[in-house]
Amino acid sequence: MTSFDDREDKYEKKFAHDATLRFKAEARRNKLLGLWAAGLMGKEGAAADAYAKEVIKADLEEAGDEDVFRKVRGDFDAAGVDQSDHQIRRQMEECMATAMAQIADGK
Repeated sequence: MTSFDDREDKYEKKFAHDATLRFKAEARRNKLLGLWAAGLMGKEGAAADAYAKEVIKADLEEAGDEDVFRKVRGDFDAAGVDQSDHQIRRQMEECMATAMAQIADGK
């Protein structure tokens, strides 16, 4: 192989690795977000875990984060939880930062 081929191979592997980490971080973010939202809706234990799984599944509906946001926003509205769109999006960002840190730490 030439040095160009070696470099290309390394970039492809790095891209695949980064995509895998991003997928794991998003799934973990969704779980953390789901547990946070469940707590605000008064869910605990198995009910909170089940809700977190629903949030994870909601992310598979379409590309991006809007499907997750809509899920939590709709559930908050139905449960009468007073959280603004900004607060939900800020929590999504905080959960993503936490998820990425946990993955980087090998947790």
